[in-house]
Amino acid sequence: MARKKTNETVKIVSTPIIIPNTPIADKRFSSEIWQNNPFSQLLAQQYLIGSQWLRQQTELVATQFPAANVAQMRFMTEQMIAASAPSNYLATNPDALAALVETNGASLQNGLANMLCDLRKGRMTQTDETAFEVGKNLAISPGAVVFENDFFQLLQYSPSTATVHSIPLLMVPPCINKFYILDLQPETSLVNYAVEQGHTIFLMSWRNPIDLELNHATWDDYVAQGIVTAILVVQAITQQPAINALGFCVGGTLLTTALAVLAAKGQSPVASLTLLTTLLDFSDPGVLGVFMDENQVKQREQTIAIAGKGGLMSAKELNNSFSMLRPNDLIWNYVVSQYLKGQSPPKAFDLLYWNGDSTNIPGPMFAWYLRHLYLENRLPKGTLTVLGETVNTSKLTFPCYVFSAKEDHIVPWQSAYVSAKLLGDDGKSVRYVQGASGHIAGVINPAHKNKRSYKVSEPLSLIKGCLSTSPEVWEASAPEFAGSWWVDWSAWLANNAGKKIAANTVLGNEQHPVIEAAPGRYVAVRAMPL
Repeated sequence: MARKKTNETVKIVSTPIIIPNTPIADKRFSSEIWQNNPFSQLLAQQYLIGSQWLRQQTELVATQFPAANVAQMRFMTEQMIAASAPSNYLATNPDALAALVETNGASLQNGLANMLCDLRKGRMTQTDETAFEVGKNLAISPGAVVFENDFFQLLQYSPSTATVHSIPLLMVPPCINKFYILDLQPETSLVNYAVEQGHTIFLMSWRNPIDLELNHATWDDYVAQGIVTAILVVQAITQQPAINALGFCVGGTLLTTALAVLAAKGQSPVASLTLLTTLLDFSDPGVLGVFMDENQVKQREQTIAIAGKGGLMSAKELNNSFSMLRPNDLIWNYVVSQYLKGQSPPKAFDLLYWNGDSTNIPGPMFAWYLRHLYLENRLPKGTLTVLGETVNTSKLTFPCYVFSAKEDHIVPWQSAYVSAKLLGDDGKSVRYVQGASGHIAGVINPAHKNKRSYKVSEPLSLIKGCLSTSPEVWEASAPEFAGSWWVDWSAWLANNAGKKIAANTVLGNEQHPVIEAAPGRYVAVRAMPL
């Protein structure tokens, strides 16, 4: 049937778009252009509402899956949300478009140049890297290399006090990063602080394997030729039968397993142990757990840990993986500022320079670490074997200082608390401390700045019901103190460092003479170019 014609005018009534009066709190959309441009604000509001909806849908679906899969789903959801922000794209970022117009296209030209530079590096530039040089204004505490092998150089630092404690301190940094996080600049250097407190400091500078130099190295090799060897050299130089030892992150895990191996052999070469943001119990490894399922670990074993071939876990991949843990801050923030707006890298920041100076890891060692500790969590189960010995941390009954950071996303403080219970006899020897901030900033909190705060309990076993008390119950009851945990640690370490003796200004000894000035050659080797 034919449609009847009509002369009536059809009126189209449009519904106005209502933009909320309250400013958008998200810092990605905080500029006046984002706030005042209706189209841009609509994009931002749609994105934020869509992000909330996507998280809700993920949680609804999550009830049908195991916990490990749920963590991976949440992680991937957050990656998608971060990547899809309208601020990340030139066409939908009004700030970047305004810069394009104001600079007559120069901002885009500079942004492309910045991106090409980073592609050549294989990583994202996070700070002005021309402002720093290791040995010039980073890692400049006076000292010397007094020993080296294929795995590490051992640094001994010059005393700055007339007398020192008789028992020296060996520092073991993580082998997945450069040691100078503990010796950035004099005012932020834990090494410098400890020297000023009258301690003789030795520090391991792990070799950064390039090409296939250490591609067959295993966890056992790092324990035997790394930790155990370093302890023996420190004992030989200082003529002390027992030394103090400090381990940071995976350096603490390596150190603890080495000491447990020595304990199984009837040896007790340390007087005290300090662990900084260290995992021993991997039952809750935090956000890194999303990379630790059977398929992913098996893939690593088949590619970088093949028997007889070995391989390397590249610094580039490690760097990218850690950046994905905080994508808005460590990825997209720089995409917007440096690629879309063509801005120069942010002002010089030593910690970000260090963060970009990553290291390679031998494939067999890395794959063993993933399977036996992260995936299978063998240490607290009593089924971990290193150098032919069963690792039993309950035999480590000397005083222990365990530091965790409240906002740590790599070693959750709750997991550090649970790990502390594995040491000694039911925690009787453990002083457990929870500091503020994150994995790195929580550790590097100089005493002279008197910032932040920390909670502490000693010994851990004196807390009522300690072995069954949850981390949250401990946190609610532990006393809090203002300032840096460095002061608390320094007092604790002094009580375990022996009597005061005259400082020896001669570094090394006849058996282990000075090889070169600190910070040494190993730390200068970069896995990724500047």
